[in-house]
Amino acid sequence: MAYSKILRRLREEKTNYRKRGTMLMGKRDFITVNISNQNTQVQILTPGMTGDKVISSAHSRYLIEKGWKGSRKSVPAAYLTGYLAGKKAISKGTKDAILYTGTKRYTQRMAAALKGIIDAGLKVPASEETFPPEDRINGEHLTVKNDVSKMKSTIDSEVK
Repeated sequence: MAYSKILRRLREEKTNYRKRGTMLMGKRDFITVNISNQNTQVQILTPGMTGDKVISSAHSRYLIEKGWKGSRKSVPAAYLTGYLAGKKAISKGTKDAILYTGTKRYTQRMAAALKGIIDAGLKVPASEETFPPEDRINGEHLTVKNDVSKMKSTIDSEVK
């Protein structure tokens, strides 16, 4: 009876090797969105056989420093975190990328972060109908009101 070794990251359901192999063959920059219990993190990376290189990264803790009062994992917070990561990537010369979800499902918060990256000016293949409505991105459904357009102008003035 033969023993077949299953790769650790496949066993832990952390890496979809078929999807990652396809992405590596494309040789395009890619976007990852991680949403935890408290925060949102967006990274734009360049793939490599020895390891991925981070071009730009944004974390929702940045929003707290700029006066954000609400949740850091909400739809508007995900949008602004994606917008910040997109602005940083553009300032470093990145023009286009693709979204890499790995083993995670495509959620509304992930879609909001992707919409923020696209609004920042990065070209990403995505359908407009998958994005959340504008009133959700602006946070009109939340009890704690934050001004998303004010935060966008703050990000624009800091990242050039």
